[in-house]
Amino acid sequence: MAESKQPSINLSGTNVAIIMDGNGRWAKKNSLNVTSGHERGVDVVRKIVESAAKAHLESLSLYAFSTENWSRPKKEILGIKKLIISAIDSQVPELINQKVRLNFFGDYSSFGDGVIGAIDEAQKATAFQDPKLKLNIALGYGGRADIIEATKLIANDIKLEKLSVEDVSNETIFKYLKAPINELDLLIRTGGDRRISNFLLYHLAYTEIQFSKTLWPDFTEGEFVKCLEVFSKTERRFGKRTL
Repeated sequence: MAESKQPSINLSGTNVAIIMDGNGRWAKKNSLNVTSGHERGVDVVRKIVESAAKAHLESLSLYAFSTENWSRPKKEILGIKKLIISAIDSQVPELINQKVRLNFFGDYSSFGDGVIGAIDEAQKATAFQDPKLKLNIALGYGGRADIIEATKLIANDIKLEKLSVEDVSNETIFKYLKAPINELDLLIRTGGDRRISNFLLYHLAYTEIQFSKTLWPDFTEGEFVKCLEVFSKTERRFGKRTL
């Protein structure tokens, strides 16, 4: 598919998320170690972020590491930790030039001080008040864990009389969730699997979902723009009858 570096569509206010699946399978297919697959995946992120900004998206949320991913081999996790730091070092200058605000969410406390420090500095360096794009990275994130933790926080605030039961609404729950978005408009999953893998569960109520067979390291700007074009032509009824 030909690249499309200048999206002609304007999806201002649209929130898009991607489950970036297929790094390991891509590495195996190309007789490389899994870390090489993750490295190639980071290069793809750079291009997709640029296209997202050109399409005027409100936000782009990327599923980088789930709560379930901790069960992977220690060598792979160590490689991911090193890759996070190197990716931040190399890409933050570009994000600053593009005026992209970077935000990590999830429980990444177990990644260690090096990763946590790099994340803190990156978020401070890109803390634009009026960014061209909000780039949200899910790290150590799980949708069920997010909902459970939000429920506990709400219950505690009700107990402390900081909140009443009558105050609990969709808007209230969104405020207590770690994920820094409300309604999600479009979810894209690469790699061929057709599941949502515990990602942004509360946010997916009326989300349009597109599945791509392309492994993430082979995912192109052109394919991403095509996904956005398909979404832009989709009639979204939110349960209402239009006939």
